[in-house]
Amino acid sequence: MIIKNAKVFSESGSFEEKNVIIDGQYFSDSTMDTEEFDADGCYVIPGLVDIHFHGCVGHDFCDGTEESIQAIADYELSCGVTTIIPASMTLSEDTLKTVFQAAADHKNEKGAELVGINMEGPFVSAAKKGAQNGEFIHKPDAEMFHRLNAVSGHKIKHVALAPEEPGAMEFIEQVKNDTVISIAHTTADYDTAKKAIEAGATHVTHLYNAMPPFTHRAPGVIGAAADHDNVFVELICDGIHIHPSTVRTTFKIFGADRICLISDSMEATGMPDGEYALGGQKVIKKGNLATLVDGTIAGSATNLMDCMRTAITKMDIPMESAIKAATATPARSIGIYDQYGSISTGKYANCVVLDKDLNIKAIFLKGKQI
Repeated sequence: MIIKNAKVFSESGSFEEKNVIIDGQYFSDSTMDTEEFDADGCYVIPGLVDIHFHGCVGHDFCDGTEESIQAIADYELSCGVTTIIPASMTLSEDTLKTVFQAAADHKNEKGAELVGINMEGPFVSAAKKGAQNGEFIHKPDAEMFHRLNAVSGHKIKHVALAPEEPGAMEFIEQVKNDTVISIAHTTADYDTAKKAIEAGATHVTHLYNAMPPFTHRAPGVIGAAADHDNVFVELICDGIHIHPSTVRTTFKIFGADRICLISDSMEATGMPDGEYALGGQKVIKKGNLATLVDGTIAGSATNLMDCMRTAITKMDIPMESAIKAATATPARSIGIYDQYGSISTGKYANCVVLDKDLNIKAIFLKGKQI
């Protein structure tokens, strides 16, 4: 397959007018195949990589069933998200074992490819639990993590942690070589966050949300992350979670090489307004807003492609920056950039053709047009 006449988002982070060559499942320099796809007037970008979301179309990853995982994967692929790392919630260890076993058993035969798990909870702060279920909050426990990781087939790519909790620093030391550790749902001050980063944490979950604010005398987690160039941060650009000015400022501070756009979507995404659930708690969806009964924001109701479009069209983020933050950067942040996240020879041929208005014209998953 040759995709011709397009503006192609290159590994350098800019657009180039060139052909995209696909040989089998991979991007290539050459092919014997003569099949062509004319993308005249369109952009070709890498398939999006969502490293933090909970569900969509009435299904939640924590349903713990193949039916739900497949429905989620199918919807995400239809939105141009080709690589997924769904997130768990703060639940009991037995429930998480069921969820992670289902992920281990999933065969990735169609839909977006599930390449790992984001373990969001239960090692969080009760004071900043947000939509997490406080009943199942657990102190950081490396043995528990290793048990769950074994059940998942070692698919846990990312684990959330409140570094101020007792045992958190020891947890970081014990698991940092097995997964990415992300500061999350936390009351940590600057010094505690700095200590966690120096111990091995390299990520911050949904920046600004469920953590102390950045102020001139108390920069907190946000300031500590900004001071360490090896730390990636997540950003939800659904138009609900973060003001556009804050999004613009964040890109100036961290840059697209350190920002991972995420959707943090829950099961109401792709569904009409109404009542849904997240982590066993009732959620009410109205438009793009999803909240618990008490008004606490409960994830988003927007997929990653729409979040990327919102960043570009409503928040004035340069197109190249937003695309990088939804593709290459999240892939790099969890260590899968060797196979995903850019249109590069030898990587899986996952890409999306967009028209000039950023509408999807075609999707390719491992070389096959969807």
